[in-house]
Amino acid sequence: TNESKKNMASNQELACVYAALILTDDKVGITAEKLSKITSAAGVKVESYWPDLFASALADRDITDLLMTAVSAAPAAGGAPAAGGAAAPAAEEAPVEEEEESSDEEMDGFSLFD
Repeated sequence: TNESKKNMASNQELACVYAALILTDDKVGITAEKLSKITSAAGVKVESYWPDLFASALADRDITDLLMTAVSAAPAAGGAPAAGGAAAPAAEEAPVEEEEESSDEEMDGFSLFD
């Protein structure tokens, strides 16, 4: 059906997005061949045009900058009140506990391409 075709395309697109993020994280250039290799290794069947499309769209782009731009452009939580409604009283903010971040030392020797 039409809905299953839409979901299939969405899964293929997501596979290419995740593959591009993996390549970016490993500081490897994004090419159609590399996208295809990763999606294939993940066991995801992707139509041949998807990796080409993503490689063309992301050529000469810094994915990290794109992600940081998207994050910094996101609206702050508790933005403007809904139209016609009164502003909600400010809720007390709970203290935020800082979690220990894992260090790079813990990840030594781990690579997806070993």
